[in-house]
Amino acid sequence: MAMQAAALLGAAALTVYVVDHQQRELAPLLGGRSSAGGPLPIDGTLAGRAFSTISAVQGEQDGQWVLWVPLLDGSERMGVVQVVTDEPLTEQAVADYATVAALIGELVVTGDLYSDTIERLRRRAPMRLAAEMLRTQLPPLTFATSRTVIAGILEPCYDVGGDAFDYAVNGDTAHLALFDAVGHGSAGGMRAVVLASIAIAAYRNARRAGADLTGTYHHLDEAIRAHDRTGMITAVLAELDQNTGILQVISAGHPSGIVLRHGRVVTVLPTPTALPVTLGDRRPPVIIQEALEPGDHVLLYTDGITEARDRDGNTFGLDRLTDFTQRALADHLPAAETVRRLVHAILEHQDDRLQDDATVLLLHWIGPPGTPNQPQTPGR
Repeated sequence: MAMQAAALLGAAALTVYVVDHQQRELAPLLGGRSSAGGPLPIDGTLAGRAFSTISAVQGEQDGQWVLWVPLLDGSERMGVVQVVTDEPLTEQAVADYATVAALIGELVVTGDLYSDTIERLRRRAPMRLAAEMLRTQLPPLTFATSRTVIAGILEPCYDVGGDAFDYAVNGDTAHLALFDAVGHGSAGGMRAVVLASIAIAAYRNARRAGADLTGTYHHLDEAIRAHDRTGMITAVLAELDQNTGILQVISAGHPSGIVLRHGRVVTVLPTPTALPVTLGDRRPPVIIQEALEPGDHVLLYTDGITEARDRDGNTFGLDRLTDFTQRALADHLPAAETVRRLVHAILEHQDDRLQDDATVLLLHWIGPPGTPNQPQTPGR
């Protein structure tokens, strides 16, 4: 369909590339008229630069001009669209092709609901049953408005344990949650994934019923305990008032998050403030409160991040985590690209063999309405 539309749009070719689940490559979605080659690496290519920066990139190749446009579903990065033309494109033409790419993004997402073609293309390894079950329950990896950006990522892609995350934005409140269930090695990880799945459902159930943070914690605790009294989940639950920047957090036996301001760590959030889930009937949770300033970032993570060990037994650690995040923010990378590079750095630290799930959730509070230099919402 894209190739059929190319001639009508004044292009020699229009090719869709989708990103693999580990976000390392961009694979062409080939049709009968497409002449694209194989997958392209994200790092070190013009296509990858368009994907990483969420901006159009143009260059010359073999006497033709190639435009790479991000393929987005809202603010979720799905891949890129390659536009081949005989001459350089004007700014207006680039904007027009970005509009075309937005339509293609809608078609890709819709088509993915009814066929496995795109999903198969995005896979670079067999996916285990536990991972298949959990990944279908996760929200999109990226969400953005003019006030708030949320980006998450979970590794390993094809063999998850019990990590999971969820979020929602309802009116002026942004809700975030991170879960780490026990039982990674039992029954191929299925026990942990079942617990994580119940946690996601219970979290959404409480949130949609209008429960506050304390009520949500108790609802989670009761739901998990009713299913498995010996099961256990550490969790962090957070709510952000997008107008005031007030962040409220319950850390249920989970690693603390960090708040970064102007690219520097200003607060390490206290932990624990509550017992892990299934032990919540023994002690009431305590809500901690942090006043964010416009532009602040909040990084939430599971212990698979800081406890990742290299071959010599050295952990990735909190210092390396904060240093990497500070450098990424100094480069003014999009939130989604920051978490992608962070998880890849952890994978590299462990020679691509994670001993535990590594999950990150990054919140960027841009500010209340009317904040100077407030960006437009990316995507549709």
